[in-house]
Amino acid sequence: MRFNKFLNLIGSDQSSEGRGRRQIAAVLCALLLGGCAAAGDALGLGEPERAGVAGVVGTFLGGVAADEPRAALVGHEILRAGGNAADAATAVYFALAVTKPSSASLGGGGVCVVEDIETETTRALLFLAGVPRTVPPTATRPSAVPGNVRGFSALHAKYGRLRWAQVVAPAANMARFGVEVSRAFARDLAKVETALLMEPETRRVFGRADGRGLVREGDILVQGDLAATLSLLRSRGPGSLYQGPMARRLAAAVERAGGSLGLEDLRAYASVWRDTIKVTFGPGTMHLAPPPAAAGAVAAEMWAMLVQDGRYEDVADGERPHLIVETALRAFADRARWMRGDGTSTVAPEKLVSEARITSLMASYRRDRHVPAAELDPAPVARPENPAATSFVVVDGNGSAVACALTLNNLFGTGRVAKGTGILMAALPGQGGRGPISLGPMVVMSHKDNQFYAAAAASGGVAAPTAMLNVMAPILFGGRLDDAMSAKRLHHGGVPDLTYYEQGISETVLNSLTGRGHRLAPTVALGLVNVAFCFDGLPDEPQTCAVRADPRGFGLAKAVEE
Repeated sequence: MRFNKFLNLIGSDQSSEGRGRRQIAAVLCALLLGGCAAAGDALGLGEPERAGVAGVVGTFLGGVAADEPRAALVGHEILRAGGNAADAATAVYFALAVTKPSSASLGGGGVCVVEDIETETTRALLFLAGVPRTVPPTATRPSAVPGNVRGFSALHAKYGRLRWAQVVAPAANMARFGVEVSRAFARDLAKVETALLMEPETRRVFGRADGRGLVREGDILVQGDLAATLSLLRSRGPGSLYQGPMARRLAAAVERAGGSLGLEDLRAYASVWRDTIKVTFGPGTMHLAPPPAAAGAVAAEMWAMLVQDGRYEDVADGERPHLIVETALRAFADRARWMRGDGTSTVAPEKLVSEARITSLMASYRRDRHVPAAELDPAPVARPENPAATSFVVVDGNGSAVACALTLNNLFGTGRVAKGTGILMAALPGQGGRGPISLGPMVVMSHKDNQFYAAAAASGGVAAPTAMLNVMAPILFGGRLDDAMSAKRLHHGGVPDLTYYEQGISETVLNSLTGRGHRLAPTVALGLVNVAFCFDGLPDEPQTCAVRADPRGFGLAKAVEE
């Protein structure tokens, strides 16, 4: 790692963006800041920033990067109002439930890696959309048990500073008064518009007022039923979704919509805190989510292979693309050995990155040639994976951080809204690759001197963990964050035995790979990655911090500055 302290030890903006910010500012000023002279002044905005970019000019007091810009702005304002990383992450999530419900509805689930600088602890919080006890024969679209509300309430209860009502209120008000549809959400709607229009309640919620299809970028989306649900959660607490009158209404509405959700499923649901998978390198530790967020384990094994005996740092630049691809191939091949069908592991998470296991995986590595997937032991196994997810990262000025990835197990989940609640239900996990195995956020800390260095989270299905490592490896070994975010990515998932590359990658890299025997396949984009990075550590050197959203998407990164 070549951010300075470690070196010594180890050797696009959218046309409607400005208007959306001012709408959110007007709501947040009233709720959080006690009134503002002007929405633009409250947000500190001049010209809108290009999506995915936020510079740091003054003292860094925290930042947010997310796949959807208006949710990122909500988190930014929570940090400005005195909230910490847990407060901002909770507010970002509930805002996403309004602005990007295609992946972040109240009906879904996810996983976060949470660093608390005060207690010097890093844990994983799992709140995956669960499997109901029974799926009735009347269920035409079997659905999962919602986990997001339980998860973020657990995060806020353990680490939050602001009142619960304060972090839920912005989302409730956006749902009630309306918010402009962002390009990020509009693209999701366009992918499945025909299917959504076939469902009466979904068409009612997301349809245009003139009846001409679904809402589009720049349209105002009002979600009255969802606003009522969020208002009840704000006033009565998160438990009201899981027991009592609201829970009964939700279970009944899901059943009427052809789903599978019982009152007992809601009452019994609980989020869980778990130890992270830890990969130590120099004085730093990369913390990743454990299975069944299986992408965390894949990324952990990749990182352990890269840093073992200084492998990534010592190789010539021309070999690094080959090394990234070969470690990805071996991590996915090993996944076939340890991963069960539901994403859980037959091996203790910490043993997945043991020295002996990593040495065994890299025993077949050849610097000058690609080893065919069929020759590996075990050989990789083909399996479908759900690519529909969203992610975000938050860091506060003290160095506490939260990195999260969320999914409905399918784009728009079951495609049906529980009538009267505004909630899109997550698809039942396990069918056609639907599930949490592509989730795997991470945080990098130096616990030797209690400094935060990086947080990242990715989406994009099977390519998510390799996309994240395509970004993290260069910056943790001295590269520039902006260069790493914009650089063309590589991926090998095992089956088929193809190395995928983003179009526009240099001929030098392609020639290096083909010369080593890789069969290449072009693709437009490999994953979306959100990153917070402090080159010299936080809280000691805040001036070296930055947040970035992936330029391949339509999200936003926004730093809080003094």
